[in-house]
Amino acid sequence: MTTLVFLEHHGDEILKTSLGVLSKAAEVGGQVEGVLVGSGVEPLASSAGKFGASTVLVADDPRLEAALPQPRVDVLAALVRDRGHENVLLAQSILGADVAAGLAARLEAGLNWQLTDVLTRDGELVGRQPALSDSVVCEVGWTETPRLALFRAGALDPVASGGEARVERVEPELEDFSLTAEMVEQAHEESEGPSIEDADVIVAGGRGLGGPENFTLVEDLAKALGGAVAATRAVVDAGWYPYQTQVGQTGKTVSPKLYIACGISGAIQHKVGMQASNVIVSINKDPNAPIFEYSDLGVVGDVHAIVPKLTELVRARRGG
Repeated sequence: MTTLVFLEHHGDEILKTSLGVLSKAAEVGGQVEGVLVGSGVEPLASSAGKFGASTVLVADDPRLEAALPQPRVDVLAALVRDRGHENVLLAQSILGADVAAGLAARLEAGLNWQLTDVLTRDGELVGRQPALSDSVVCEVGWTETPRLALFRAGALDPVASGGEARVERVEPELEDFSLTAEMVEQAHEESEGPSIEDADVIVAGGRGLGGPENFTLVEDLAKALGGAVAATRAVVDAGWYPYQTQVGQTGKTVSPKLYIACGISGAIQHKVGMQASNVIVSINKDPNAPIFEYSDLGVVGDVHAIVPKLTELVRARRGG
């Protein structure tokens, strides 16, 4: 079985989500190759060997500098046709989803998306896909190769298994129509601390905070703990906090060591995005809030009184 993993990068590092998919591909077995597409990306290639890639194919070209999907579809489609990859795995992101959809159309291949796991059974690849608001998990398959799979962000953790990848340069052959789009500007979010995908500690706020001005409570606690701030869909829809911090079914899936939920009722849509956290601590004034059903520690009380005190205690303990 031969598998190609699209290694998305931002700046000078491969995304954790892509490395998680690469680790899973290595666990499934067979020949696993990664592909890096961009400009000046070759120095990133060798690190992928630690997560299971036997070979990293590098399409390094100035025309690929902008994070546009269509040129990446050209590169991946050519590799699959020339090298005969049976599986193509990608991590969920805005770019990853665009590339997966374009590649499926180009190759006339089947695409399963929102997967959280994959395995082999009787020599065939089987994907696992949550359904019905993540209350059940379905098994999905493909009728023919190449099989395309898009994995939910945060569903798979990178696992360093050692090893060193062989780096191979490939010359991209880009279609004329793929070069007609131009990226005029790319904005970068100005933020402090880790992203919610990478953070070991996440402090999340919900509607129970009362208003956007009260998000300073969770921001202060997150900063004291060296963690990241997250939000629920209701908060994001209300315009209280940015979309990129949303955790849940229509946001991001996270799996930190510690998840502190402040003023979050715990609807199923939010649960599916954070239930893989190692320890879940919830603070809510409603003793019947659903989130307490799947919390390791529940605190019944007013977040406006408890969170500042908790922040004060953390700062005192950590000497800051």
